[in-house]
Amino acid sequence: MRTPILPTRILLLAGVAASVISTSAFAQQTDPEAEQDIAAQSPDVGDPPSSVGTGARDEDAIIVTARRRQETAQEVPLAISVVGGEHIDNTGAFNVGRLQQLTPTIQYTSSNPRNTTLQIRGIGAPFGLTNDGFDQGVGIYVDDIYYSRVASSTFDFLDVAQIEVLRGPQGTLYGKNTTAGAINITSRQPTFTFEGRAEASIGNLDFKQVKAAVSGPLSDTIAARFALSGTSRRGTIYNVANGSWVNEQDNLGFRGQLLYKPGGNLEVLLSGDYSRQNPECCGTVFVRTGATQRPLNRQYAALAAAQGYVTPSTNPFDRLTDVDAELSAGNKIGGVGLRVKWDVGPGTLTSVTAWRFWDWKPANDRDFTGLPITTLSQNPSQQNQYTQEFRYNYESRAFDFVLGAFGYTQTVRTQGTEQLGSAASRWLLNPGSSVPAGSAGCGPSASNQLACDPKVLAGTTAYNDIRLDNTSAALFGQFGWHVTDKLIIQPGFRVNYDKKEGLYERLVFDGQGNPVLFVNPVTGLPITDIRTAARRDNLTPQRIEPTFSDWNFSYDLNVNYKITPDVLVYATYAKSFKPGGINLNGVPNDAAGNPQTQVGAIRPESVNHYEVGVKSSFWNGLAIANLTAFRTDIADFQALVNSGAVSTTRGYLANAEKVRTQGVEAEFSIRPSDRFNAYASGAYTDAKYVKFTGAPCPPELSGGTAATAGQTSSAPGTPGGISPSSCDISGQVLPGVSKWSLSYGAEGNVQGRLFGQEGQFYLGVDGNYRSRFSSNPSPSAYTFIDGYALTNFRAGFRTDDGFNVFGWVRNAFDTHYFELLQVAPGSTGLIVGNPGDPRTYGLTIQKQF
Repeated sequence: MRTPILPTRILLLAGVAASVISTSAFAQQTDPEAEQDIAAQSPDVGDPPSSVGTGARDEDAIIVTARRRQETAQEVPLAISVVGGEHIDNTGAFNVGRLQQLTPTIQYTSSNPRNTTLQIRGIGAPFGLTNDGFDQGVGIYVDDIYYSRVASSTFDFLDVAQIEVLRGPQGTLYGKNTTAGAINITSRQPTFTFEGRAEASIGNLDFKQVKAAVSGPLSDTIAARFALSGTSRRGTIYNVANGSWVNEQDNLGFRGQLLYKPGGNLEVLLSGDYSRQNPECCGTVFVRTGATQRPLNRQYAALAAAQGYVTPSTNPFDRLTDVDAELSAGNKIGGVGLRVKWDVGPGTLTSVTAWRFWDWKPANDRDFTGLPITTLSQNPSQQNQYTQEFRYNYESRAFDFVLGAFGYTQTVRTQGTEQLGSAASRWLLNPGSSVPAGSAGCGPSASNQLACDPKVLAGTTAYNDIRLDNTSAALFGQFGWHVTDKLIIQPGFRVNYDKKEGLYERLVFDGQGNPVLFVNPVTGLPITDIRTAARRDNLTPQRIEPTFSDWNFSYDLNVNYKITPDVLVYATYAKSFKPGGINLNGVPNDAAGNPQTQVGAIRPESVNHYEVGVKSSFWNGLAIANLTAFRTDIADFQALVNSGAVSTTRGYLANAEKVRTQGVEAEFSIRPSDRFNAYASGAYTDAKYVKFTGAPCPPELSGGTAATAGQTSSAPGTPGGISPSSCDISGQVLPGVSKWSLSYGAEGNVQGRLFGQEGQFYLGVDGNYRSRFSSNPSPSAYTFIDGYALTNFRAGFRTDDGFNVFGWVRNAFDTHYFELLQVAPGSTGLIVGNPGDPRTYGLTIQKQF
């Protein structure tokens, strides 16, 4: 277990920053008008009435910037959920993974920060191992800056004012095209009055978290804000192999901002941030085995018995593992941004310039067991991205518009190493037909001794060189025609160019350092030695240089009508796209060892999206009810295909013919008085493959003899059976998507006194429910995750001057559930899992001043 940076150091830094800014605050005189302008820009009002959120200061309407201008959430004619900063803090939703529990239309799965899938309404990114060669369908924006790496969603939120979750295509208003939606995060901005906030939490599992922020003027025209956050927690899985707790939390983040406001028509914000994670992560636990079509002596039970291997527990919620390879999830993300807003004539010109980096330093146990099969698996990456966005906003009584231009460049460099260990030969190679059926042993009569000789695979090493150069440019805009005071017609457009150039090169060497090749470089003849062939089958040398480039035009049309001042109805059609991509994890080889370069690139997704909705408020604005119905049809859906081999490829991208997601979403919130508030959000999502005929097969149809022309595949789970080369999963569900999901919360309070202080005693509850969902790209009987409900409680005391202390219990009923199930490579039938957090509890103290 690594030693995290102590929270006391963080608090010391916060104190130094506070003293610097407060000294400047008292030394300078501030401009009241500037203060008023800044306050208007900074929606730091806790959690106003909305679809998501309960808290103390939910009093004013939420101001959002979803349409690149300030308006209330109920005025925006699209499906949007807003979560306020106070609710984020009080419910412990300190990253996007936790945000899933508050907004039921988000689906989030992660086996480690890089291999993270973020979806809205069941679409967004291929489910499974991440490939750098495709675009995310869900955009993450922080203060107008696009974060291209989904790994950023695993970090702690830093000094967040609110989060807007926009559902559906957003390409006509946002810099990077996103087909599934966008998560728009607004941080608290610098202020021209001195203010600060601090929060400290402790809990079981050695949980410690501190957050702090200070803000104030440095002069009449310059204000600054500095924020930090640190989280540490003991792991939730015990590794009996080395006596450590794995799957820790060890996060540290900083953000600094300088605001320059020389006059009423210009505002310049310079920001910089840095976050790092360094936990011992990410381990899995044994869940079950399932019958595949491999011979019985090649399935998990026989393979384990042959080497005397016994898993530390067959109950996954004993939370025991014995993975023997190094585990690491070192992750660093940061950057610098410059946002300039200038009121020019009747409109506002905005420029957002940013540079961001991402460094990923992983180590994994790819065989998921305590045997030395794959002893080294790591693919560290370094990314740099540059973005430039220009927008011009104009508003009048008759019409309004947003016109923008966006440029994006990204480079990713990955250096991978994979190595097989001393148990690899007996686990991965067929010991020969002379071995009795049902045995995984190497008996003395075995004619094929490959599997009995550890030197065949032991020490075989692959070195990966993976590169991506990605360029994107776009013009986009949306026009609003106010036909009447009640009726608005809003067409939008986007013209986009994308270019991707890649390299995937894998060099393989045997245990003695000799290159593993398909062709003899001297004679030019194929190498047929069975030992070399065995090494090639498990770590395949390959070099490809895939490329993709294309222009796309997309558009949308929104019509919205105010039936009454409190009831808005709208309808949207969007013709959108997701850029094509390239395969950067390798592609299958043909029989002669030549890479199948025709699958090196994948086609763009073509999206047709339909949505209707109604937004209403009633009871003098004390209650809100919103309802949305949607349907999204996607042709050439980008999906992950696995080869079925252990390490031949780590999964490659392909196009499914057609996918459809449709459903209904409802949101309700109420605040009848200052003493009580509540909310509920629910979603019904029906997401499926309409047509996918070349899909990867689930484990129960994998591992057997490959079917030839005219042969019929064996029944699922038939040992030694005939397996199809691919499967038709048309009509089956998309992975990661629950048909039913629900989030809810309520809080009540009474006036009282504590230690002589006037304030409120309060009790709050929040929870969420997800119905059964698939945890494999192709649905399998072995990888469905049962539905579960999580319930959290909090109780505390707060004062009007910003003091708050409360105790909390999360997953109060200690529900056993999985966040993810994974199929171990090689069609052995082993299923491993990532169990969700057990019951946790603790105490939080907050102070605002």
